[in-house]
Parts: sequence; C-alpha cells; structure tokens
Amino acid sequence: MTDKFILWLAAVFILVTAALFSLQGWLVQTLGVHFEVLVTGNIVMALITLISYSLNRKGMKAENPNVFVRSVYASTLAKLMLCAIGIIIYVLMNRSAVSKATVFLLMFFYLVYTVFETMHLYRISIKQKKS
Repeated sequence: MTDKFILWLAAVFILVTAALFSLQGWLVQTLGVHFEVLVTGNIVMALITLISYSLNRKGMKAENPNVFVRSVYASTLAKLMLCAIGIIIYVLMNRSAVSKATVFLLMFFYLVYTVFETMHLYRISIKQKKS
C-alpha cells in the first residue's frame, strides 16, 4: 500500500473518534447510547476497512476486471455482515437496555467507512485508466 489511504483512514478514524468524545455527554444523556460500544464499533470498522481496502487493491492489480468487481462486492458484503453480527451481539448482550441510537450510529459508521473506501478506490481506478 504505497498510496496515502492509511493516512486518510487514520484521519477519518481520528475525526470520528474526536466527534464521539466531544459529543459524549450529549450522546449518553440525551440519546442514551452505550458509549463503549460506539468506540469499539469505530475501531472495528476502521480495521475492517483497512483489510477490505488491501483486498480490493489486490483485485485492482488482477488482469481480469471481474476479479476487482467481485472483491469490491465481497468486501462490502463482508463489512455489512460483520457490522450486523456486531449489532446482533450487542442486542443479545443488552436485551433489556438496547439503545436504538447506538445501533443507528453503528450503521452510520459502516456507511462512513464504506463511502470513504469506495471514493478512494474510485479515484485510484480513474488514475490507472489515465496512465
């Protein structure tokens, strides 16, 4: 990974983490979220995105363009399934006190990291077509 994706991913991670910590009081008091779950979800989504990106970059280097398409679909589906599994574990562990806001924020993290990764891959594919 010679491109700057890792730095951009770190910037997005830090931005989301900073937003969480700066809004912690409001999130906990007003929305009743489980803050530890949100922080853990953010860390996990950043790590999954890093792994997914490396797999997609390998798919971009393949001669068959279908390999790249399959790798993007597979990584997006895998991220979604891992996010769903994490949410299911959260719900099962906190049956009596499940916070819907926590679940929606976790899905928002999935959306943020997936859009970020897809935009970055799109830029790289455009650069490869030009050269």
